[in-house]
Amino acid sequence: MRIIVSGAAGFMGREVLALCRDGYRGALCVGCVDIRTGDGICTSLADCPAAADVLIDFSHHTGTLSLLAEAEKRGLPAVIATTGHTDEEKNGILRFSRNLPVFFSANTSVGVALMARLVRETASLLPQAEIEIIETHHSRKLDAPSGTALMLADSIREARPDLHPHTGRTGHQKRDPAEIGIHSVRIGNVVGRHEVMFSTGSETVTITHEAHSRTLFAQGAIAAAEFLIGKPAGLYTMKDVLGG
Repeated sequence: MRIIVSGAAGFMGREVLALCRDGYRGALCVGCVDIRTGDGICTSLADCPAAADVLIDFSHHTGTLSLLAEAEKRGLPAVIATTGHTDEEKNGILRFSRNLPVFFSANTSVGVALMARLVRETASLLPQAEIEIIETHHSRKLDAPSGTALMLADSIREARPDLHPHTGRTGHQKRDPAEIGIHSVRIGNVVGRHEVMFSTGSETVTITHEAHSRTLFAQGAIAAAEFLIGKPAGLYTMKDVLGG
């Protein structure tokens, strides 16, 4: 599996490169792209001549649409693993997926994908429960709430479409029964922790995922890349990688 890595000079890009060097899932990096120049690094996908089977992007959300435009020209399936996309950028990703196989997920962890499945099922089985999400990340993370927290809220809403996300809580009013509270903590070097609490008043169920290393996100991106090869045009997520 020949991979071009976009964002190759960043934290996550380097994790993908390390796995490729170890031959993880048969992955081989044949091209590196990053705005930060260096040995063997191209500044854009258009300048990267390597023949590849798939693209993995861990760069920055502002460059996603131009990256997909070049990938579309080359017929190159793309794994978009960056976060923080605006609604306009998300709509653009959807447009490109009509002509190109595109994997797009706020979190490439298999464990988080399993968590999304569990919170959806729990929301269905506890239809009257109050639901709160607490997400914790390192103090350098730019976006809040995390894309993963929003993804978990979307999974909950698949079972409880009457609910709506509510970011943070201030003021002097009672909790809205129709809200999914989302709270962001930024501290230290925490890789990522997401906790979803369901309370019926008489009992509380808590589902938690904690990432101990960035490697798991790189592993998930490579698994998604392997899944994407040979797929028809469309928008895919970790749910598809796990088979629903």
